[in-house]
Amino acid sequence: MARFQRQDAHVSPHHKHFYTSSVMEYIVPEANTAAFEDWYGRLRREAQYHSGFLRADLCTPLNCDDGVIKYYSIIHFASPSQLDLWLTCDTRQQLFKEGKTLFLAYRFKSFTTGLEGWFSLSGGSSGSLGPPRWKQILSVVLGLYPTVILQGMAFSALGMMQGWPLPTAMLVNNLITSSLLTWVVMPRVSRLLKFWLKPAYQLTSRQVDLVGAAIVLSLLMLCVVLFNWLQNLNL
Repeated sequence: MARFQRQDAHVSPHHKHFYTSSVMEYIVPEANTAAFEDWYGRLRREAQYHSGFLRADLCTPLNCDDGVIKYYSIIHFASPSQLDLWLTCDTRQQLFKEGKTLFLAYRFKSFTTGLEGWFSLSGGSSGSLGPPRWKQILSVVLGLYPTVILQGMAFSALGMMQGWPLPTAMLVNNLITSSLLTWVVMPRVSRLLKFWLKPAYQLTSRQVDLVGAAIVLSLLMLCVVLFNWLQNLNL
């Protein structure tokens, strides 16, 4: 017990040792297990040539007694950017395309950041790495901007928190805004833009990227026009 306490006391100075890691769960038909393990061996060998690679492991498979086997693989890179480069490189994309003929389904989890939770439904599998960061930013702004404006208008009309100290009012406002984004707004934004908000390891065409960006920017401009009009009406 004392050993664990000593380790906990030194977590902060050694935070640099918590590398970027990702876990893949594969559902493989029993007949494909040998081919799958051979495919994964090729995937791991290719990963070793990429900058920042530290280690890759294939855990002991789990027999589900329904004709399929669950495999879990864990890969570690030195930084999030190096992991992203591996996940999006042409070599991995081609190998993963081949692998999809061997397994029925897969799920992906990356231990890196940030905003992925708001986009976990966008790729069709929970716990994904999330879309590229520029798409995440545009999507969050699309959800955040009207939420903040409408929330401010509602509070002003109801006379809520107007006499409160600014730090207190900001804290309550941020709690309400974050709750609305997490449970109401962002799940709907993710579903609306599902065709565009693919996980970072699933490449989309330039045309899809442009169409999605155009939709987001058009909706933001529409919000600006609408809110300016409402402001002119003194609403």
